[in-house]
This record gives sequence, C-alpha cells and structure tokens, in this order.
Amino acid sequence: MITLRRLIPADAAELLTLQHRLDDETSFMLLEPGERQSGLQQVQDMIQGFERADNSILIGAEADGKLAGYLSLRGGSVKRNRHSAYLVIGILQEFQGIGVGAALFQEMENWAKGAGLIRLELTVMTHNTKALALYAKCGFEIEGTKRKSLRIGEAWVDEYYMSKILAD
Repeated sequence: MITLRRLIPADAAELLTLQHRLDDETSFMLLEPGERQSGLQQVQDMIQGFERADNSILIGAEADGKLAGYLSLRGGSVKRNRHSAYLVIGILQEFQGIGVGAALFQEMENWAKGAGLIRLELTVMTHNTKALALYAKCGFEIEGTKRKSLRIGEAWVDEYYMSKILAD
C-alpha cells in the first residue's frame, strides 16, 4: 500500500537517504553517486522553502512507513513565470511499474490546478523509455530536444523538454 503525503522538515533525513539511494541505483537522476553535497540542514531548508511557496509542493510516496519515491514541483519565482513549475520525480526501482509514479502525478496535478498553475514542465533523457511512457500517459508532450544536455561517463546524452498545459 502506497501513501502519498506532503513532506515536512522532519522528513529531511529520510528524503536525503532516498535521494542518495536514487543517485546510486539509477543513471537517470541528475547527480552521480557521491556527488550530492546537501546535508541535513540544507534539505530541511529546502523543504521549508517548498512549504512557504504557494506555487511549489514536495510530495512523498511511502510504502510500509518508508519513503519509496518523491515528486517536487517548483514554481517560478517572478511575475512572468509564477504560472509555470518544473518537476522532478524519483522512485526506487523496487516500487516502479506499480502505479506510484502515476499516483504522484495525479496528486501533483490536482494540487497544481488548485494552486492556479498553468504550465508543468520537465526534462527526461531521451533513452529513458519507462519515464517517457509515464509522462506521455500523464499528458506530457515533447516540446523539443536538448542536444548534448548531459555527459554520463564518456557519452553525450540528449534530453527531451516536455510540458503539460493545464488550462488555456
């Protein structure tokens, strides 16, 4: 059973542990193993920043009382882009393919509509077929390709820029 809830500063240690696990188990997240420099206080501060912003949210997915994944949605900080938010999602491999991602997206989208957001956006590596399928299923469309966006090992990796418009 997966439970979704808004993360609070008291979740900082568990979120940091989850992020380190994701860094270690997948090459689809931005940071490489050992590259994450944030400490507990920085993660607590980050969560508090999400709590203070009326156009941002940080949602955790729990399984058996432990974080199995998260979705962050960070809204723009100035008048011209406050309607737009960038999202990041990370789910442990053992919890992929069972609806956790779709549930996080639905929860986030319901919240985003209530918060008055119009545009949701993300980037995804072009070879991440599982994520691409999830994002397309959730209504995201490819807007373009960021060529040589990342360097993983010795290889250049392109990313798709994807978005979903919530209202006209």
